Amino acid sequence: MLHKWESLSKHQQNEVERQLAQYKNGVQEIIPEAELKQKLVNSISKGEPLKIKLGLDPTAPDVHLGHTVVLNKLREFQENGHIIQLIIGDFTGKIGDPTGKSAARKQLTEEEVKVNARTYFEQFGKVLDQEKVELHYNSRWLSTLDLEDVIHLSSKITVARLIERNDFSTRLSEGRPISLHELFYPMMQGYDSVALKSDVELGGTDQQFNVLMGRHLQEHYNQEKQVVILLPLLEGLDGVEKMSKSKHNYIGINEEPNQMFGKTMSIPDELITKYFDLITDLSLEDKRKTVKDIEEGTLHPRDAKVLLGKTIVRMYHGQKAADHAEKQFKEVFQKGALPEDIPEEEWRGVEKVSVVDLLVSLNMQSSKSEARRMILNGGIRIDSKKVLDVRSVVWIEDGMVVQVGKRKYKKLRWKR
Repeated sequence: MLHKWESLSKHQQNEVERQLAQYKNGVQEIIPEAELKQKLVNSISKGEPLKIKLGLDPTAPDVHLGHTVVLNKLREFQENGHIIQLIIGDFTGKIGDPTGKSAARKQLTEEEVKVNARTYFEQFGKVLDQEKVELHYNSRWLSTLDLEDVIHLSSKITVARLIERNDFSTRLSEGRPISLHELFYPMMQGYDSVALKSDVELGGTDQQFNVLMGRHLQEHYNQEKQVVILLPLLEGLDGVEKMSKSKHNYIGINEEPNQMFGKTMSIPDELITKYFDLITDLSLEDKRKTVKDIEEGTLHPRDAKVLLGKTIVRMYHGQKAADHAEKQFKEVFQKGALPEDIPEEEWRGVEKVSVVDLLVSLNMQSSKSEARRMILNGGIRIDSKKVLDVRSVVWIEDGMVVQVGKRKYKKLRWKR
């Protein structure tokens, strides 16, 4: 039953507008926005929460700030009393999402899916209240479908519609294979929305085809169609590529506070407002004020990054750690002091060693060629003295500090 805007009290109307403004902030698109407003009207009129869906295939166990873009939007819905439906794709994960891929994904084993899912959920607890999350595994309904059910489901969509996807159409035009099981992935994800009767589904812009499939299938199953909210992808520290561990441009939510703060200070200035909008828990009013201050020049980008770094560290490690990380950064990078908590490593090698071999032995550089490049670029210091000669040799001393770049340190422990 639809409730009309005019039937709401002034307080209820204000609440609809407040929530709608909050959900719109930082998103790429709401499909369609008018339906989201109507769902909020119905929810507030009846005092019934909406069901907000996020589907995840646990393909990797580490969560970085790029993943939290959608989690922070979920948190906003959760704090407003709505139900979060977190779906672990233990069934679809075995198929592998073909989105953005030039070839079929590696299919995960059941054990890999379970391990990654458990790690995912533990880390999501740093953003969401786990006690107020409905956790679902889509094998519960997908594994019960027999061949007749699958044929019936596949009749709801045409092959032409499936190959509209950019990744499929590109692979076809280039003569690269598409396995039949890949075509079933978006249908399986869409059926999740049917099984749970979701009201809203969230996803990144690269997931548009998949999340719209849920809306399409719900209509065929005579359900009220879900609204789709698409969120932008977060660029990493390089300011160009999507944040990704494989591209080494990420900030992990389990990283140490000092490292997390230091990495935040290195983001390009043009990304500051986007990071505030997408990955912080600040109120909408505080975000808008920060953006306004940056645009008007009353908040220097450096000071904005300090505020951003402290906010991120506070979210994942607490206020005390955030204050300490700021202090450490200023001591190390503005005054040239060494950090207080340099990790120590026992040296088991020879007494005299080339700097290149030392860096590789300490796993501070992945190869000798990388170590040489870092030396030539002026990024290596031994006991605060810059090393510029790739042929340099050092005598190991107990307490020697090796520094790579601005954030990597190791203190050697060695007994003669």
